[in-house]
Amino acid sequence: MSAKQYKIGLVLSGGGARGFAHLGVIEALNESGIYPDVISGTSAGAIIGVLYADGYSPKKILNLMNTGSRLDFMRPALPREGLLQINGIIKILKTSLRSKNFKELKIPLFVTATDLNNGKAVYFSEGNLYDPIVASASIPVLFQPVKIDGISYVDGGVLDNLPLRPIENKCRILIGSFVNPVGYMEKISGLINIAERTFMLSMSKEIFEKAKKFDLFIAPLELRNYKILDPEKAHELFEIGYNATKEKLKEVDIDVLLGLKFV
Repeated sequence: MSAKQYKIGLVLSGGGARGFAHLGVIEALNESGIYPDVISGTSAGAIIGVLYADGYSPKKILNLMNTGSRLDFMRPALPREGLLQINGIIKILKTSLRSKNFKELKIPLFVTATDLNNGKAVYFSEGNLYDPIVASASIPVLFQPVKIDGISYVDGGVLDNLPLRPIENKCRILIGSFVNPVGYMEKISGLINIAERTFMLSMSKEIFEKAKKFDLFIAPLELRNYKILDPEKAHELFEIGYNATKEKLKEVDIDVLLGLKFV
């Protein structure tokens, strides 16, 4: 058996504002002595992933991103290529990121975006950080695509909302955080709500099969009660991720998981 490049790989799904739960997941993992050696993220997972890989703690990221208002994250736009402007994320990245390219990050990172021109998922791990992150979080219809080298990119969750592929065969231990559970919704009205619901459903495909490949998989069902475009409950979402991870860790022997002892 060939040696793996990394010990622990962390995969962070998309899920809009539900991504705040990723921070609780990481906080609980860190408290248990579990630190990722490589991260792969889509959309909200890419945003959380890049800030964590840049050296920020989960609680510091929560403070950076918790503006408390949806309008602080997005503004209405002329509906030509997107209904909203992703201004809040752009501002956070511009003012907070210390690393300007992937190579400068403290932890290796893979960012997933969807190539609209060629119809495929693309996994960025080199070059400029800013554009791939914004592209990865640009939900189609709601936000306009991001141009990179003449190609239009949108949210990575369209084709790969749990981007295991870039690190699947490179890690001894795989941990997944999935914040996009889809449950029953009685009332669906309005263009933005319909677009949001449709996108959420498309992102949930193939998750059950992928989940089997992780050594530790956290997917709090409680998150289905929260909308992806509602950042106003950041602390609640953080706690859901934190508590779910603490409970999940009770089911495993952490020393065995980390290879510190054998059974």
